Amino acid sequence: MRSASIAAEIAPTAYAWEIRASALKVRVGRKRMAVDGLDLSLGTGVHGLLGPNGAGKTTLIRTLATVLRPTGGTLELLGVQAGGMGEQRATRRRIGYLPQEFGYYKRFTVREFVEYMAWLKEVPKPEIAGAVQRAVERVGLADRADEKMKALSGGMVRRVGIAQAIVNDPTILLLDEPTVGLDPAQRLRFRELLQELGADTCVVVSTHLVEDVAAACTDVAVLAEGRLVFQGPPDELASMGGPEHMGDSPLERGYSALLAGPDRAGGTW
Repeated sequence: MRSASIAAEIAPTAYAWEIRASALKVRVGRKRMAVDGLDLSLGTGVHGLLGPNGAGKTTLIRTLATVLRPTGGTLELLGVQAGGMGEQRATRRRIGYLPQEFGYYKRFTVREFVEYMAWLKEVPKPEIAGAVQRAVERVGLADRADEKMKALSGGMVRRVGIAQAIVNDPTILLLDEPTVGLDPAQRLRFRELLQELGADTCVVVSTHLVEDVAAACTDVAVLAEGRLVFQGPPDELASMGGPEHMGDSPLERGYSALLAGPDRAGGTW
């Protein structure tokens, strides 16, 4: 007889959305509700997550990664409600996660580190070598795969972080400020990779760089004080701004207009 977790993994897809939150609340510390009554549904594609500092972006990403538990409301990941231990373990195998700052062993080579992360994610042993090679190649580090992590630049370390996030071919990929430390050429390649991944993966990218959203995301969600104040295509957000608003691009001006607009009264900001 198959275990419940294995049966869940091979069962046909039975969910409408890879990520679905309803009235989601997540408390940080004793008092502050970092995510406060969030309703959000995300499917296959690349979803940008924007918001000012303190808006709740990182808390939301950590909750989607099952690092934090919801305080209230409901959260479904791949059709499974967050919180059940057996189901959650199976769900975690299908999630890739890059936090803002991730720990690594400096004496590991790039290959060793990504192999270790593949093992932690329970990638089948016969598949690990191939999965690691594919991940390292996709982030442009195949020629540095056998170098020690301590010898890499900050941008290269960030690319290793992306490699470990995708090594298990996740169904949900969560990236928190993934382009920090990348040079302009690397950011362009990263945007191309996002578009490739978004063809069959639910990718959520939290970033302060509005231009990354404009170039790679199919839609954008804007958070403010833990609440969703906008969700839609980048063009729709860009149309909200005008020359009187701050920003160097239409999308930046639309973002500025949204956060400064009068409709944030009454609990929307």
